[in-house]
This record gives sequence, structure tokens and C-alpha cells, in this order.
Amino acid sequence: MTITETTIPGVLVLTPAIYRDDRGAFLETWNQRQMAEAGLPSNWVQDNFSLSRQHVLRGIHYQVIQPQGKLVRVTSGAVLDVAVDLRRSSATFGQHVAVELTGENARMLWIPEGFGHAFLTRTEDVGFAYKVTDYYSAAGERTVRWNDPDLAIPWPVDPAAVIVSEKDRHGALLRDAEIFP
Repeated sequence: MTITETTIPGVLVLTPAIYRDDRGAFLETWNQRQMAEAGLPSNWVQDNFSLSRQHVLRGIHYQVIQPQGKLVRVTSGAVLDVAVDLRRSSATFGQHVAVELTGENARMLWIPEGFGHAFLTRTEDVGFAYKVTDYYSAAGERTVRWNDPDLAIPWPVDPAAVIVSEKDRHGALLRDAEIFP
């Protein structure tokens, strides 16, 4: 597995070795020794999975109570996955990292606590799996608006085609959001 630092320290792209032959493919999605060497947690409390159709945008989600680190990957299809630094004291506050994750490239993205997370589906059917370091907290859940002009995330889709939930449509603007110190 190759582990690569992104432009925001602490956000990592993990690219597993994929062994392909005429039967299909094999890869490791978790290796505790390698992950520990990279500084990733080894105590996951929950695995989540979502199915989405094309042009669904989920996020920008985070929890201020029980903050979660997330290790995300796509099992089938393709997404543009985005991590947004929501730590006001960070030198990269308000900046984002965007990575294409696909079932074919099998890349994973490590998103530490203190970041918002979102993804845009790029293909018709997307399977999205992720591990989290703390349990879901409805009381702590927050959303920053996916199209916040201060974030200026260049989503590669016509905004009129984006499919978002009511919660995501009415997320806070970054300047008004409850975020991390």
C-alpha cells in the first residue's frame, strides 16, 4: 500500500496494491501494521455504507460532539471525495482536498477529526464504504453548505443537476457554522 500526504497535512491518500488476473482482482483494504506506521487509528467503532445514484452530493458533514476520523473508499462506481479543514486555528482552515475515488482505482482517503466531508457521485450507481473513529451523534452533527462561495469547491457538475438532501441544501455557510477551535 502506498500512503501519500495531500496538500493538507494529515489528510492521506491510501492506494492499495491491486493484484489482477483473468479471474478478477484482489487487494487489501486494511492492514493494521501499515496503518499504524502511517499514524492512522486502529480502533474503528462503526462501518458505514451508502448507495447513491449519479449526481448525488452528500455533505459537507462533520460532528462537533464525538468528532469522527473517517477512512473512506468506493466499492463500485466513482466519486469526487472532498475533505474541508474546519479547524479555525489551522493554517489550512477553509481549504479542501479533492480526490477521485473509484471502485477501479481502490484508493482510500483518510480524513482526520476536525474536517468536513462530502462527495459527489460521478457514475450511475456508487457504493461508498467508510470506517469511523467515533459513533454517530445526532446532537453533534453539523453541515456546511456544499456550494458555499467562501469554500469555492469546483464541483464538476452543473449545479442544477446536483441531487442533495434537505439537510444539505440548508447547511450553514462556513462563516456562520459551528466549527472546531
